[in-house]
Amino acid sequence: MDILEMDACAQSEALAAGTLSAVELMQPTLARIAAVNGTVNAIVSLRDSDALMAEARAADAAPRRGWLHGIPFAVKDLANVAGLPTSMGSPVFAGQVAAADDLVVARIRQAGAIFIGKTNTPEFGMGSHTFNPVHGATRNPYDPTKSAGGSSGGTAAGLASRMLSVADGSDMMGSLRNPAGWNNVYGMRPTWGTVPSEPVGDMFMHQLATSGPMARCPRDLAALLDTMTGADPRQPHGISPADTVPHLDAALPRQRVGWLGDWGGALPFEDGIMAISESAITQMQGQGHSVSRMAAPFDADLMWESWTTLRSFTVAAGLGDIHADPERRALLKEAVQWEVERGLAQQAMTLHRASVIRSDWYRRVLTLFDEVDVLVLPSAQMWPFDVDWVHPTQIAGVAMDTYHRWMQVTVPAGLIGLPVVNLPIGFGANGLPAGLQIIGPRGSDAKLLQFAQAWHQETDWPGQKPPKLPAA
Repeated sequence: MDILEMDACAQSEALAAGTLSAVELMQPTLARIAAVNGTVNAIVSLRDSDALMAEARAADAAPRRGWLHGIPFAVKDLANVAGLPTSMGSPVFAGQVAAADDLVVARIRQAGAIFIGKTNTPEFGMGSHTFNPVHGATRNPYDPTKSAGGSSGGTAAGLASRMLSVADGSDMMGSLRNPAGWNNVYGMRPTWGTVPSEPVGDMFMHQLATSGPMARCPRDLAALLDTMTGADPRQPHGISPADTVPHLDAALPRQRVGWLGDWGGALPFEDGIMAISESAITQMQGQGHSVSRMAAPFDADLMWESWTTLRSFTVAAGLGDIHADPERRALLKEAVQWEVERGLAQQAMTLHRASVIRSDWYRRVLTLFDEVDVLVLPSAQMWPFDVDWVHPTQIAGVAMDTYHRWMQVTVPAGLIGLPVVNLPIGFGANGLPAGLQIIGPRGSDAKLLQFAQAWHQETDWPGQKPPKLPAA
């Protein structure tokens, strides 16, 4: 089997058994990057090949550190890797070299990964379309004229095009789900609090974003999730879940699936998205799961109000200092400036109302999980769009009033920190991939991965249909 077609866990097992060396894995990885990254632009800040080969030789000579020992790994360019640039896709930080690893990156390093570079992201991760003035646009491996999604677009495109076997990403508004769906891979937003953030700044008020894993199979998702998770004693809301890998192959009882569709007509979808989603729902029934078609369980407009208020508040808290400097403010893209200014204008009781709405939705979702085991929504409301767009301005004739309204379908889970896995569900008549979000209650990460594993064993869309890119 082609080494680069192997899942990360299979590569790991071969490395542990001595049937594959880190050098033998690094060589084709670098060749693949040389062959396809010029088209896809998923890997940025790639390290010198001689230095990487030297690290691979050192890994072969050293005791095994963990399951990622000797595996090439690229980190999303929002996180710090010691010695590598962290641009965040912004001219504000272009060329800035990190002095130390972020917490989650340190955990991945401890597991033995060899960091080869970074994966591309939109400016500050803002927007589900990966382009920025520092590194340019990441293109979809299934059609390089189209977007790879975002903000973990570089991660997803790197996996789909076989430059990476497993990788990290982050998710506030679908950033581990939309690009996974658009690149025919698996992405997971874990239960909020299981993967710690950096122990800096406020640690109580901002609970929207989280890091998580992305891969071409659920087993690799589970393995990387187990590496990334675990409470940090410096942070108050951490959760230390049980490892998910040992439970992955356990028999999954029949699941009660709640299909939310278009949220009672509140969410517009591009032609073909509902059809391919319905086909996947029928396939789930064929696997023995029961499906309930659910009415909209909560007011979509109220949820959007809460989301946009809290999101702008969070963005302003993170980027307000940059915005306050006129010279650096001028370097921020329009959407970032809009978010910061909106957040700075928020009043205390407006934020309180947004949090009350969020709390009401959380209480409502608890009753839903009395009726079903998982909730299901499409991972995006449209197909991958032209890579030259800034963002979509309409869906099915409905105008999008913000740069991120077209990703409203990702808000229900993100607003209240629920775990979600994107399932690849096949390809439309346009040849482009699509995905479904499977959403569980807080702490159900292992069960969602079991569900995904059963789906993967029957479908294996990433293996069935890789993108047609030049061979290394």
